[in-house]
Parts: sequence; structure tokens; C-alpha cells
Amino acid sequence: MTSDTTSGTGVTAGEVLDGGDLAGRTAVVTGGYSGLGLAATRALADAGARVVVPARRPESARQALAGVHGVEIDRLDLADLDSVRAFAGRLLRRQATLDILIANAGIMACPETRVGPGWEAQFATNHLGHYALTQLLWPALTAAGAARVVSVSSGYGTDWRIRWDDLQFTRGYDKWAAYAQSKLANILFARHLDRLGEPYGVRAFSVNPGWILTPLQRHLTTEEMVAAGWIDADGDPVPGLFRTPEQGAATLVWAATSRDLDGRGGDYCADCRVTDGGPKDDSGPRDDGEAARLWALSADLTGLDLIP
Repeated sequence: MTSDTTSGTGVTAGEVLDGGDLAGRTAVVTGGYSGLGLAATRALADAGARVVVPARRPESARQALAGVHGVEIDRLDLADLDSVRAFAGRLLRRQATLDILIANAGIMACPETRVGPGWEAQFATNHLGHYALTQLLWPALTAAGAARVVSVSSGYGTDWRIRWDDLQFTRGYDKWAAYAQSKLANILFARHLDRLGEPYGVRAFSVNPGWILTPLQRHLTTEEMVAAGWIDADGDPVPGLFRTPEQGAATLVWAATSRDLDGRGGDYCADCRVTDGGPKDDSGPRDDGEAARLWALSADLTGLDLIP
């Protein structure tokens, strides 16, 4: 693990790992060929890690990662549990230990889409797919002795909630409420995973990477982004609002590698720091009961409950 105490919006993923040596360590970065994931993959590989990038579009991943050494690409569709099982099985057959899992891939504000047994696509992809992947890779994570799982969320909103009475939005779909539910699930997932994983040396964190323009916004129209104040009428980003992908990925790799976090876990992080003690809308949810409830529900939906 590397040490870094720098915080703020300007530091990049490469700077977080500057001078760090991750040789001999293996990381899995979902969505590691686009946006934040690509920046994290490059930084980890540059520091000597072997990085496995599971991709729904392997050819696109090969093009994006051409020239990046120490990277392996494999097929994975997080919205398809059979695909998750197949990927995990292949990885475990060739990799005994896994030091880092960055659960980064996701979709945002997409049109109403159903996957699997009728699951809402954002909840299924952003949360359930990563829940299943972590369950299936558990033997490799515990074998590492000191592994970290990083769940990439977003800027926490106090109005976010899990719709326990209509988890799949069968009674009226709202793309932003569905996205917020999936991102809250990312935070709660890390919180409960850390409680279960600590005795086995597996610690988990959730991360707010900040505002970044990436392909994550592909389902939004220009008009929507102008109305939101993100870009101007010419399509140019509003000055000072967005970070680069390399800056956004800084907290991802910090949470995955920093010695500053030794002995900690379950925290919600932003700007290369733990947000404990911050204002309520900055520090993330603290409801361990909701985290446990989500975990049990996820186990029921996926049929996977392999972590003691």
C-alpha cells in the first residue's frame, strides 16, 4: 500500500501513487477502460500492479488500453449474473489472490430498462452486479491477507433513499431517483461489506469522485445538461465545475492503496480524505441497519450469500 496525505480537488490518480510500488499486487477495475476507470487503471498499472479489466465491450477496452502494460482484459456484463459467474470463475482459476477490487462501472439516468428477471437496470448494474462479483471473488480477496474493495458512488444527497416498497420502480420510473438509489446502495454495500470483511483482512470504502464529464452522461441530452448548468449552449463545460478523469480517479486509487486508511473501513471518502465529521450532506449515511437490510435483500435477489 502507498502512503498519501494530500487532499483537494487538483491531485491526480498518478500523483496519489507517485513513488508507490504495487508490483506483485493484482487489481480488478470494472469499467476500467473508460472515464474514471481508465484513469485508475493507468495509474495502478504505472505503479506496477497487474490490472484485470472486465469489459462488456472487450474490443473497445483493447483499443482504449493499447500501450498500457500489465493489463488483462476479460468479458463481463454486470447486468447478467451468468456473465458475472463466468468471469469470476475464469479469474479464480488463474488468480489465487486479489488485492484490490474497484467497483467502478455504472450507468446513469438511462431510459427505463429491465434486465435479468425484470430488475431496474441502474440498480442491477451499479449495485447488484458488483454485489455478486464481490461475493464470487471472495476467496481471492480473503487469500490476499489485506485486500480492499472500493465502491464508486457519487456526491451523497440527504434525500436519497432505498425504495423498499418498490425497489425496481414498477410503479412509475424516475431515472434520477433510480440513479440515486443505486448510488446510495453503493455506499451501504461498502459499509456492510467492511463489517463482514474486517475479520478476514478485507476492508471496504465508498467514494465520491466529484464532478467529471465522462461517457457516464451518454444518456443525457445536451438540452438537459445545459438546463442543469453543466455545459453552455455551445456544449462547453462550465468553468471550474468539473474535474478531469485523472483528478476524479484520485480518490478511487487513494482509497484502494493509501496507508492512511490502515485499520479503517466502511468510510465514505471524497477529495482523498474520509468524510467523517463533515457536514451531514458530506459525510454519507450512517445507518448500519439499512446497510444490513440491503445486504440481505441483495442476497435474496441474486441467490448469493457466500461471505460469512
